[in-house]
Amino acid sequence: MSRQQPLEGPGADGDEAIAAAGAGRAEVLTGRPIRVVVAKPGLDGHDRGAKVVARALRDAGMEVIYTGLHQTPEQIVRTAVQEDADAVGLSVLSGAHLGLFRRVLELLVEAGAGDVVVFGGGIIPPDDVATLEALGVGALFTPGASTREIVAWVRQHAALRHG
Repeated sequence: MSRQQPLEGPGADGDEAIAAAGAGRAEVLTGRPIRVVVAKPGLDGHDRGAKVVARALRDAGMEVIYTGLHQTPEQIVRTAVQEDADAVGLSVLSGAHLGLFRRVLELLVEAGAGDVVVFGGGIIPPDDVATLEALGVGALFTPGASTREIVAWVRQHAALRHG
């Protein structure tokens, strides 16, 4: 069973950026809120950015399940399937992004959830962005991306999942 973690304050992005990202409900075509699993795979112990993104998505009307630190790809996919997630956001700062994203994408397909939108953020070298996109990662938000940009992208792409 997934466990929702408490979210910290908005951090450097500030409340006005979160409010500008879109208030109200963000819904898929079935009329229910967009559901997003935000996860920290691997051994990385820094989750402030993931919590900022989770809060921005929640404040934009999405249902957010934050899995906490040190999740395996199997745990992340199990949570996404159990929660009927429309999107999975992975935050990776450890340098293990290629293997972690690849495994999550493979497991989603194996679980019959290959239509779940996968996006991510963290420290991703520019040379690896094209590789990850070719694997099926929908978007990568590296340092400097705004919460407004992330919310808009998730709203646009996850809303189409049930369409």
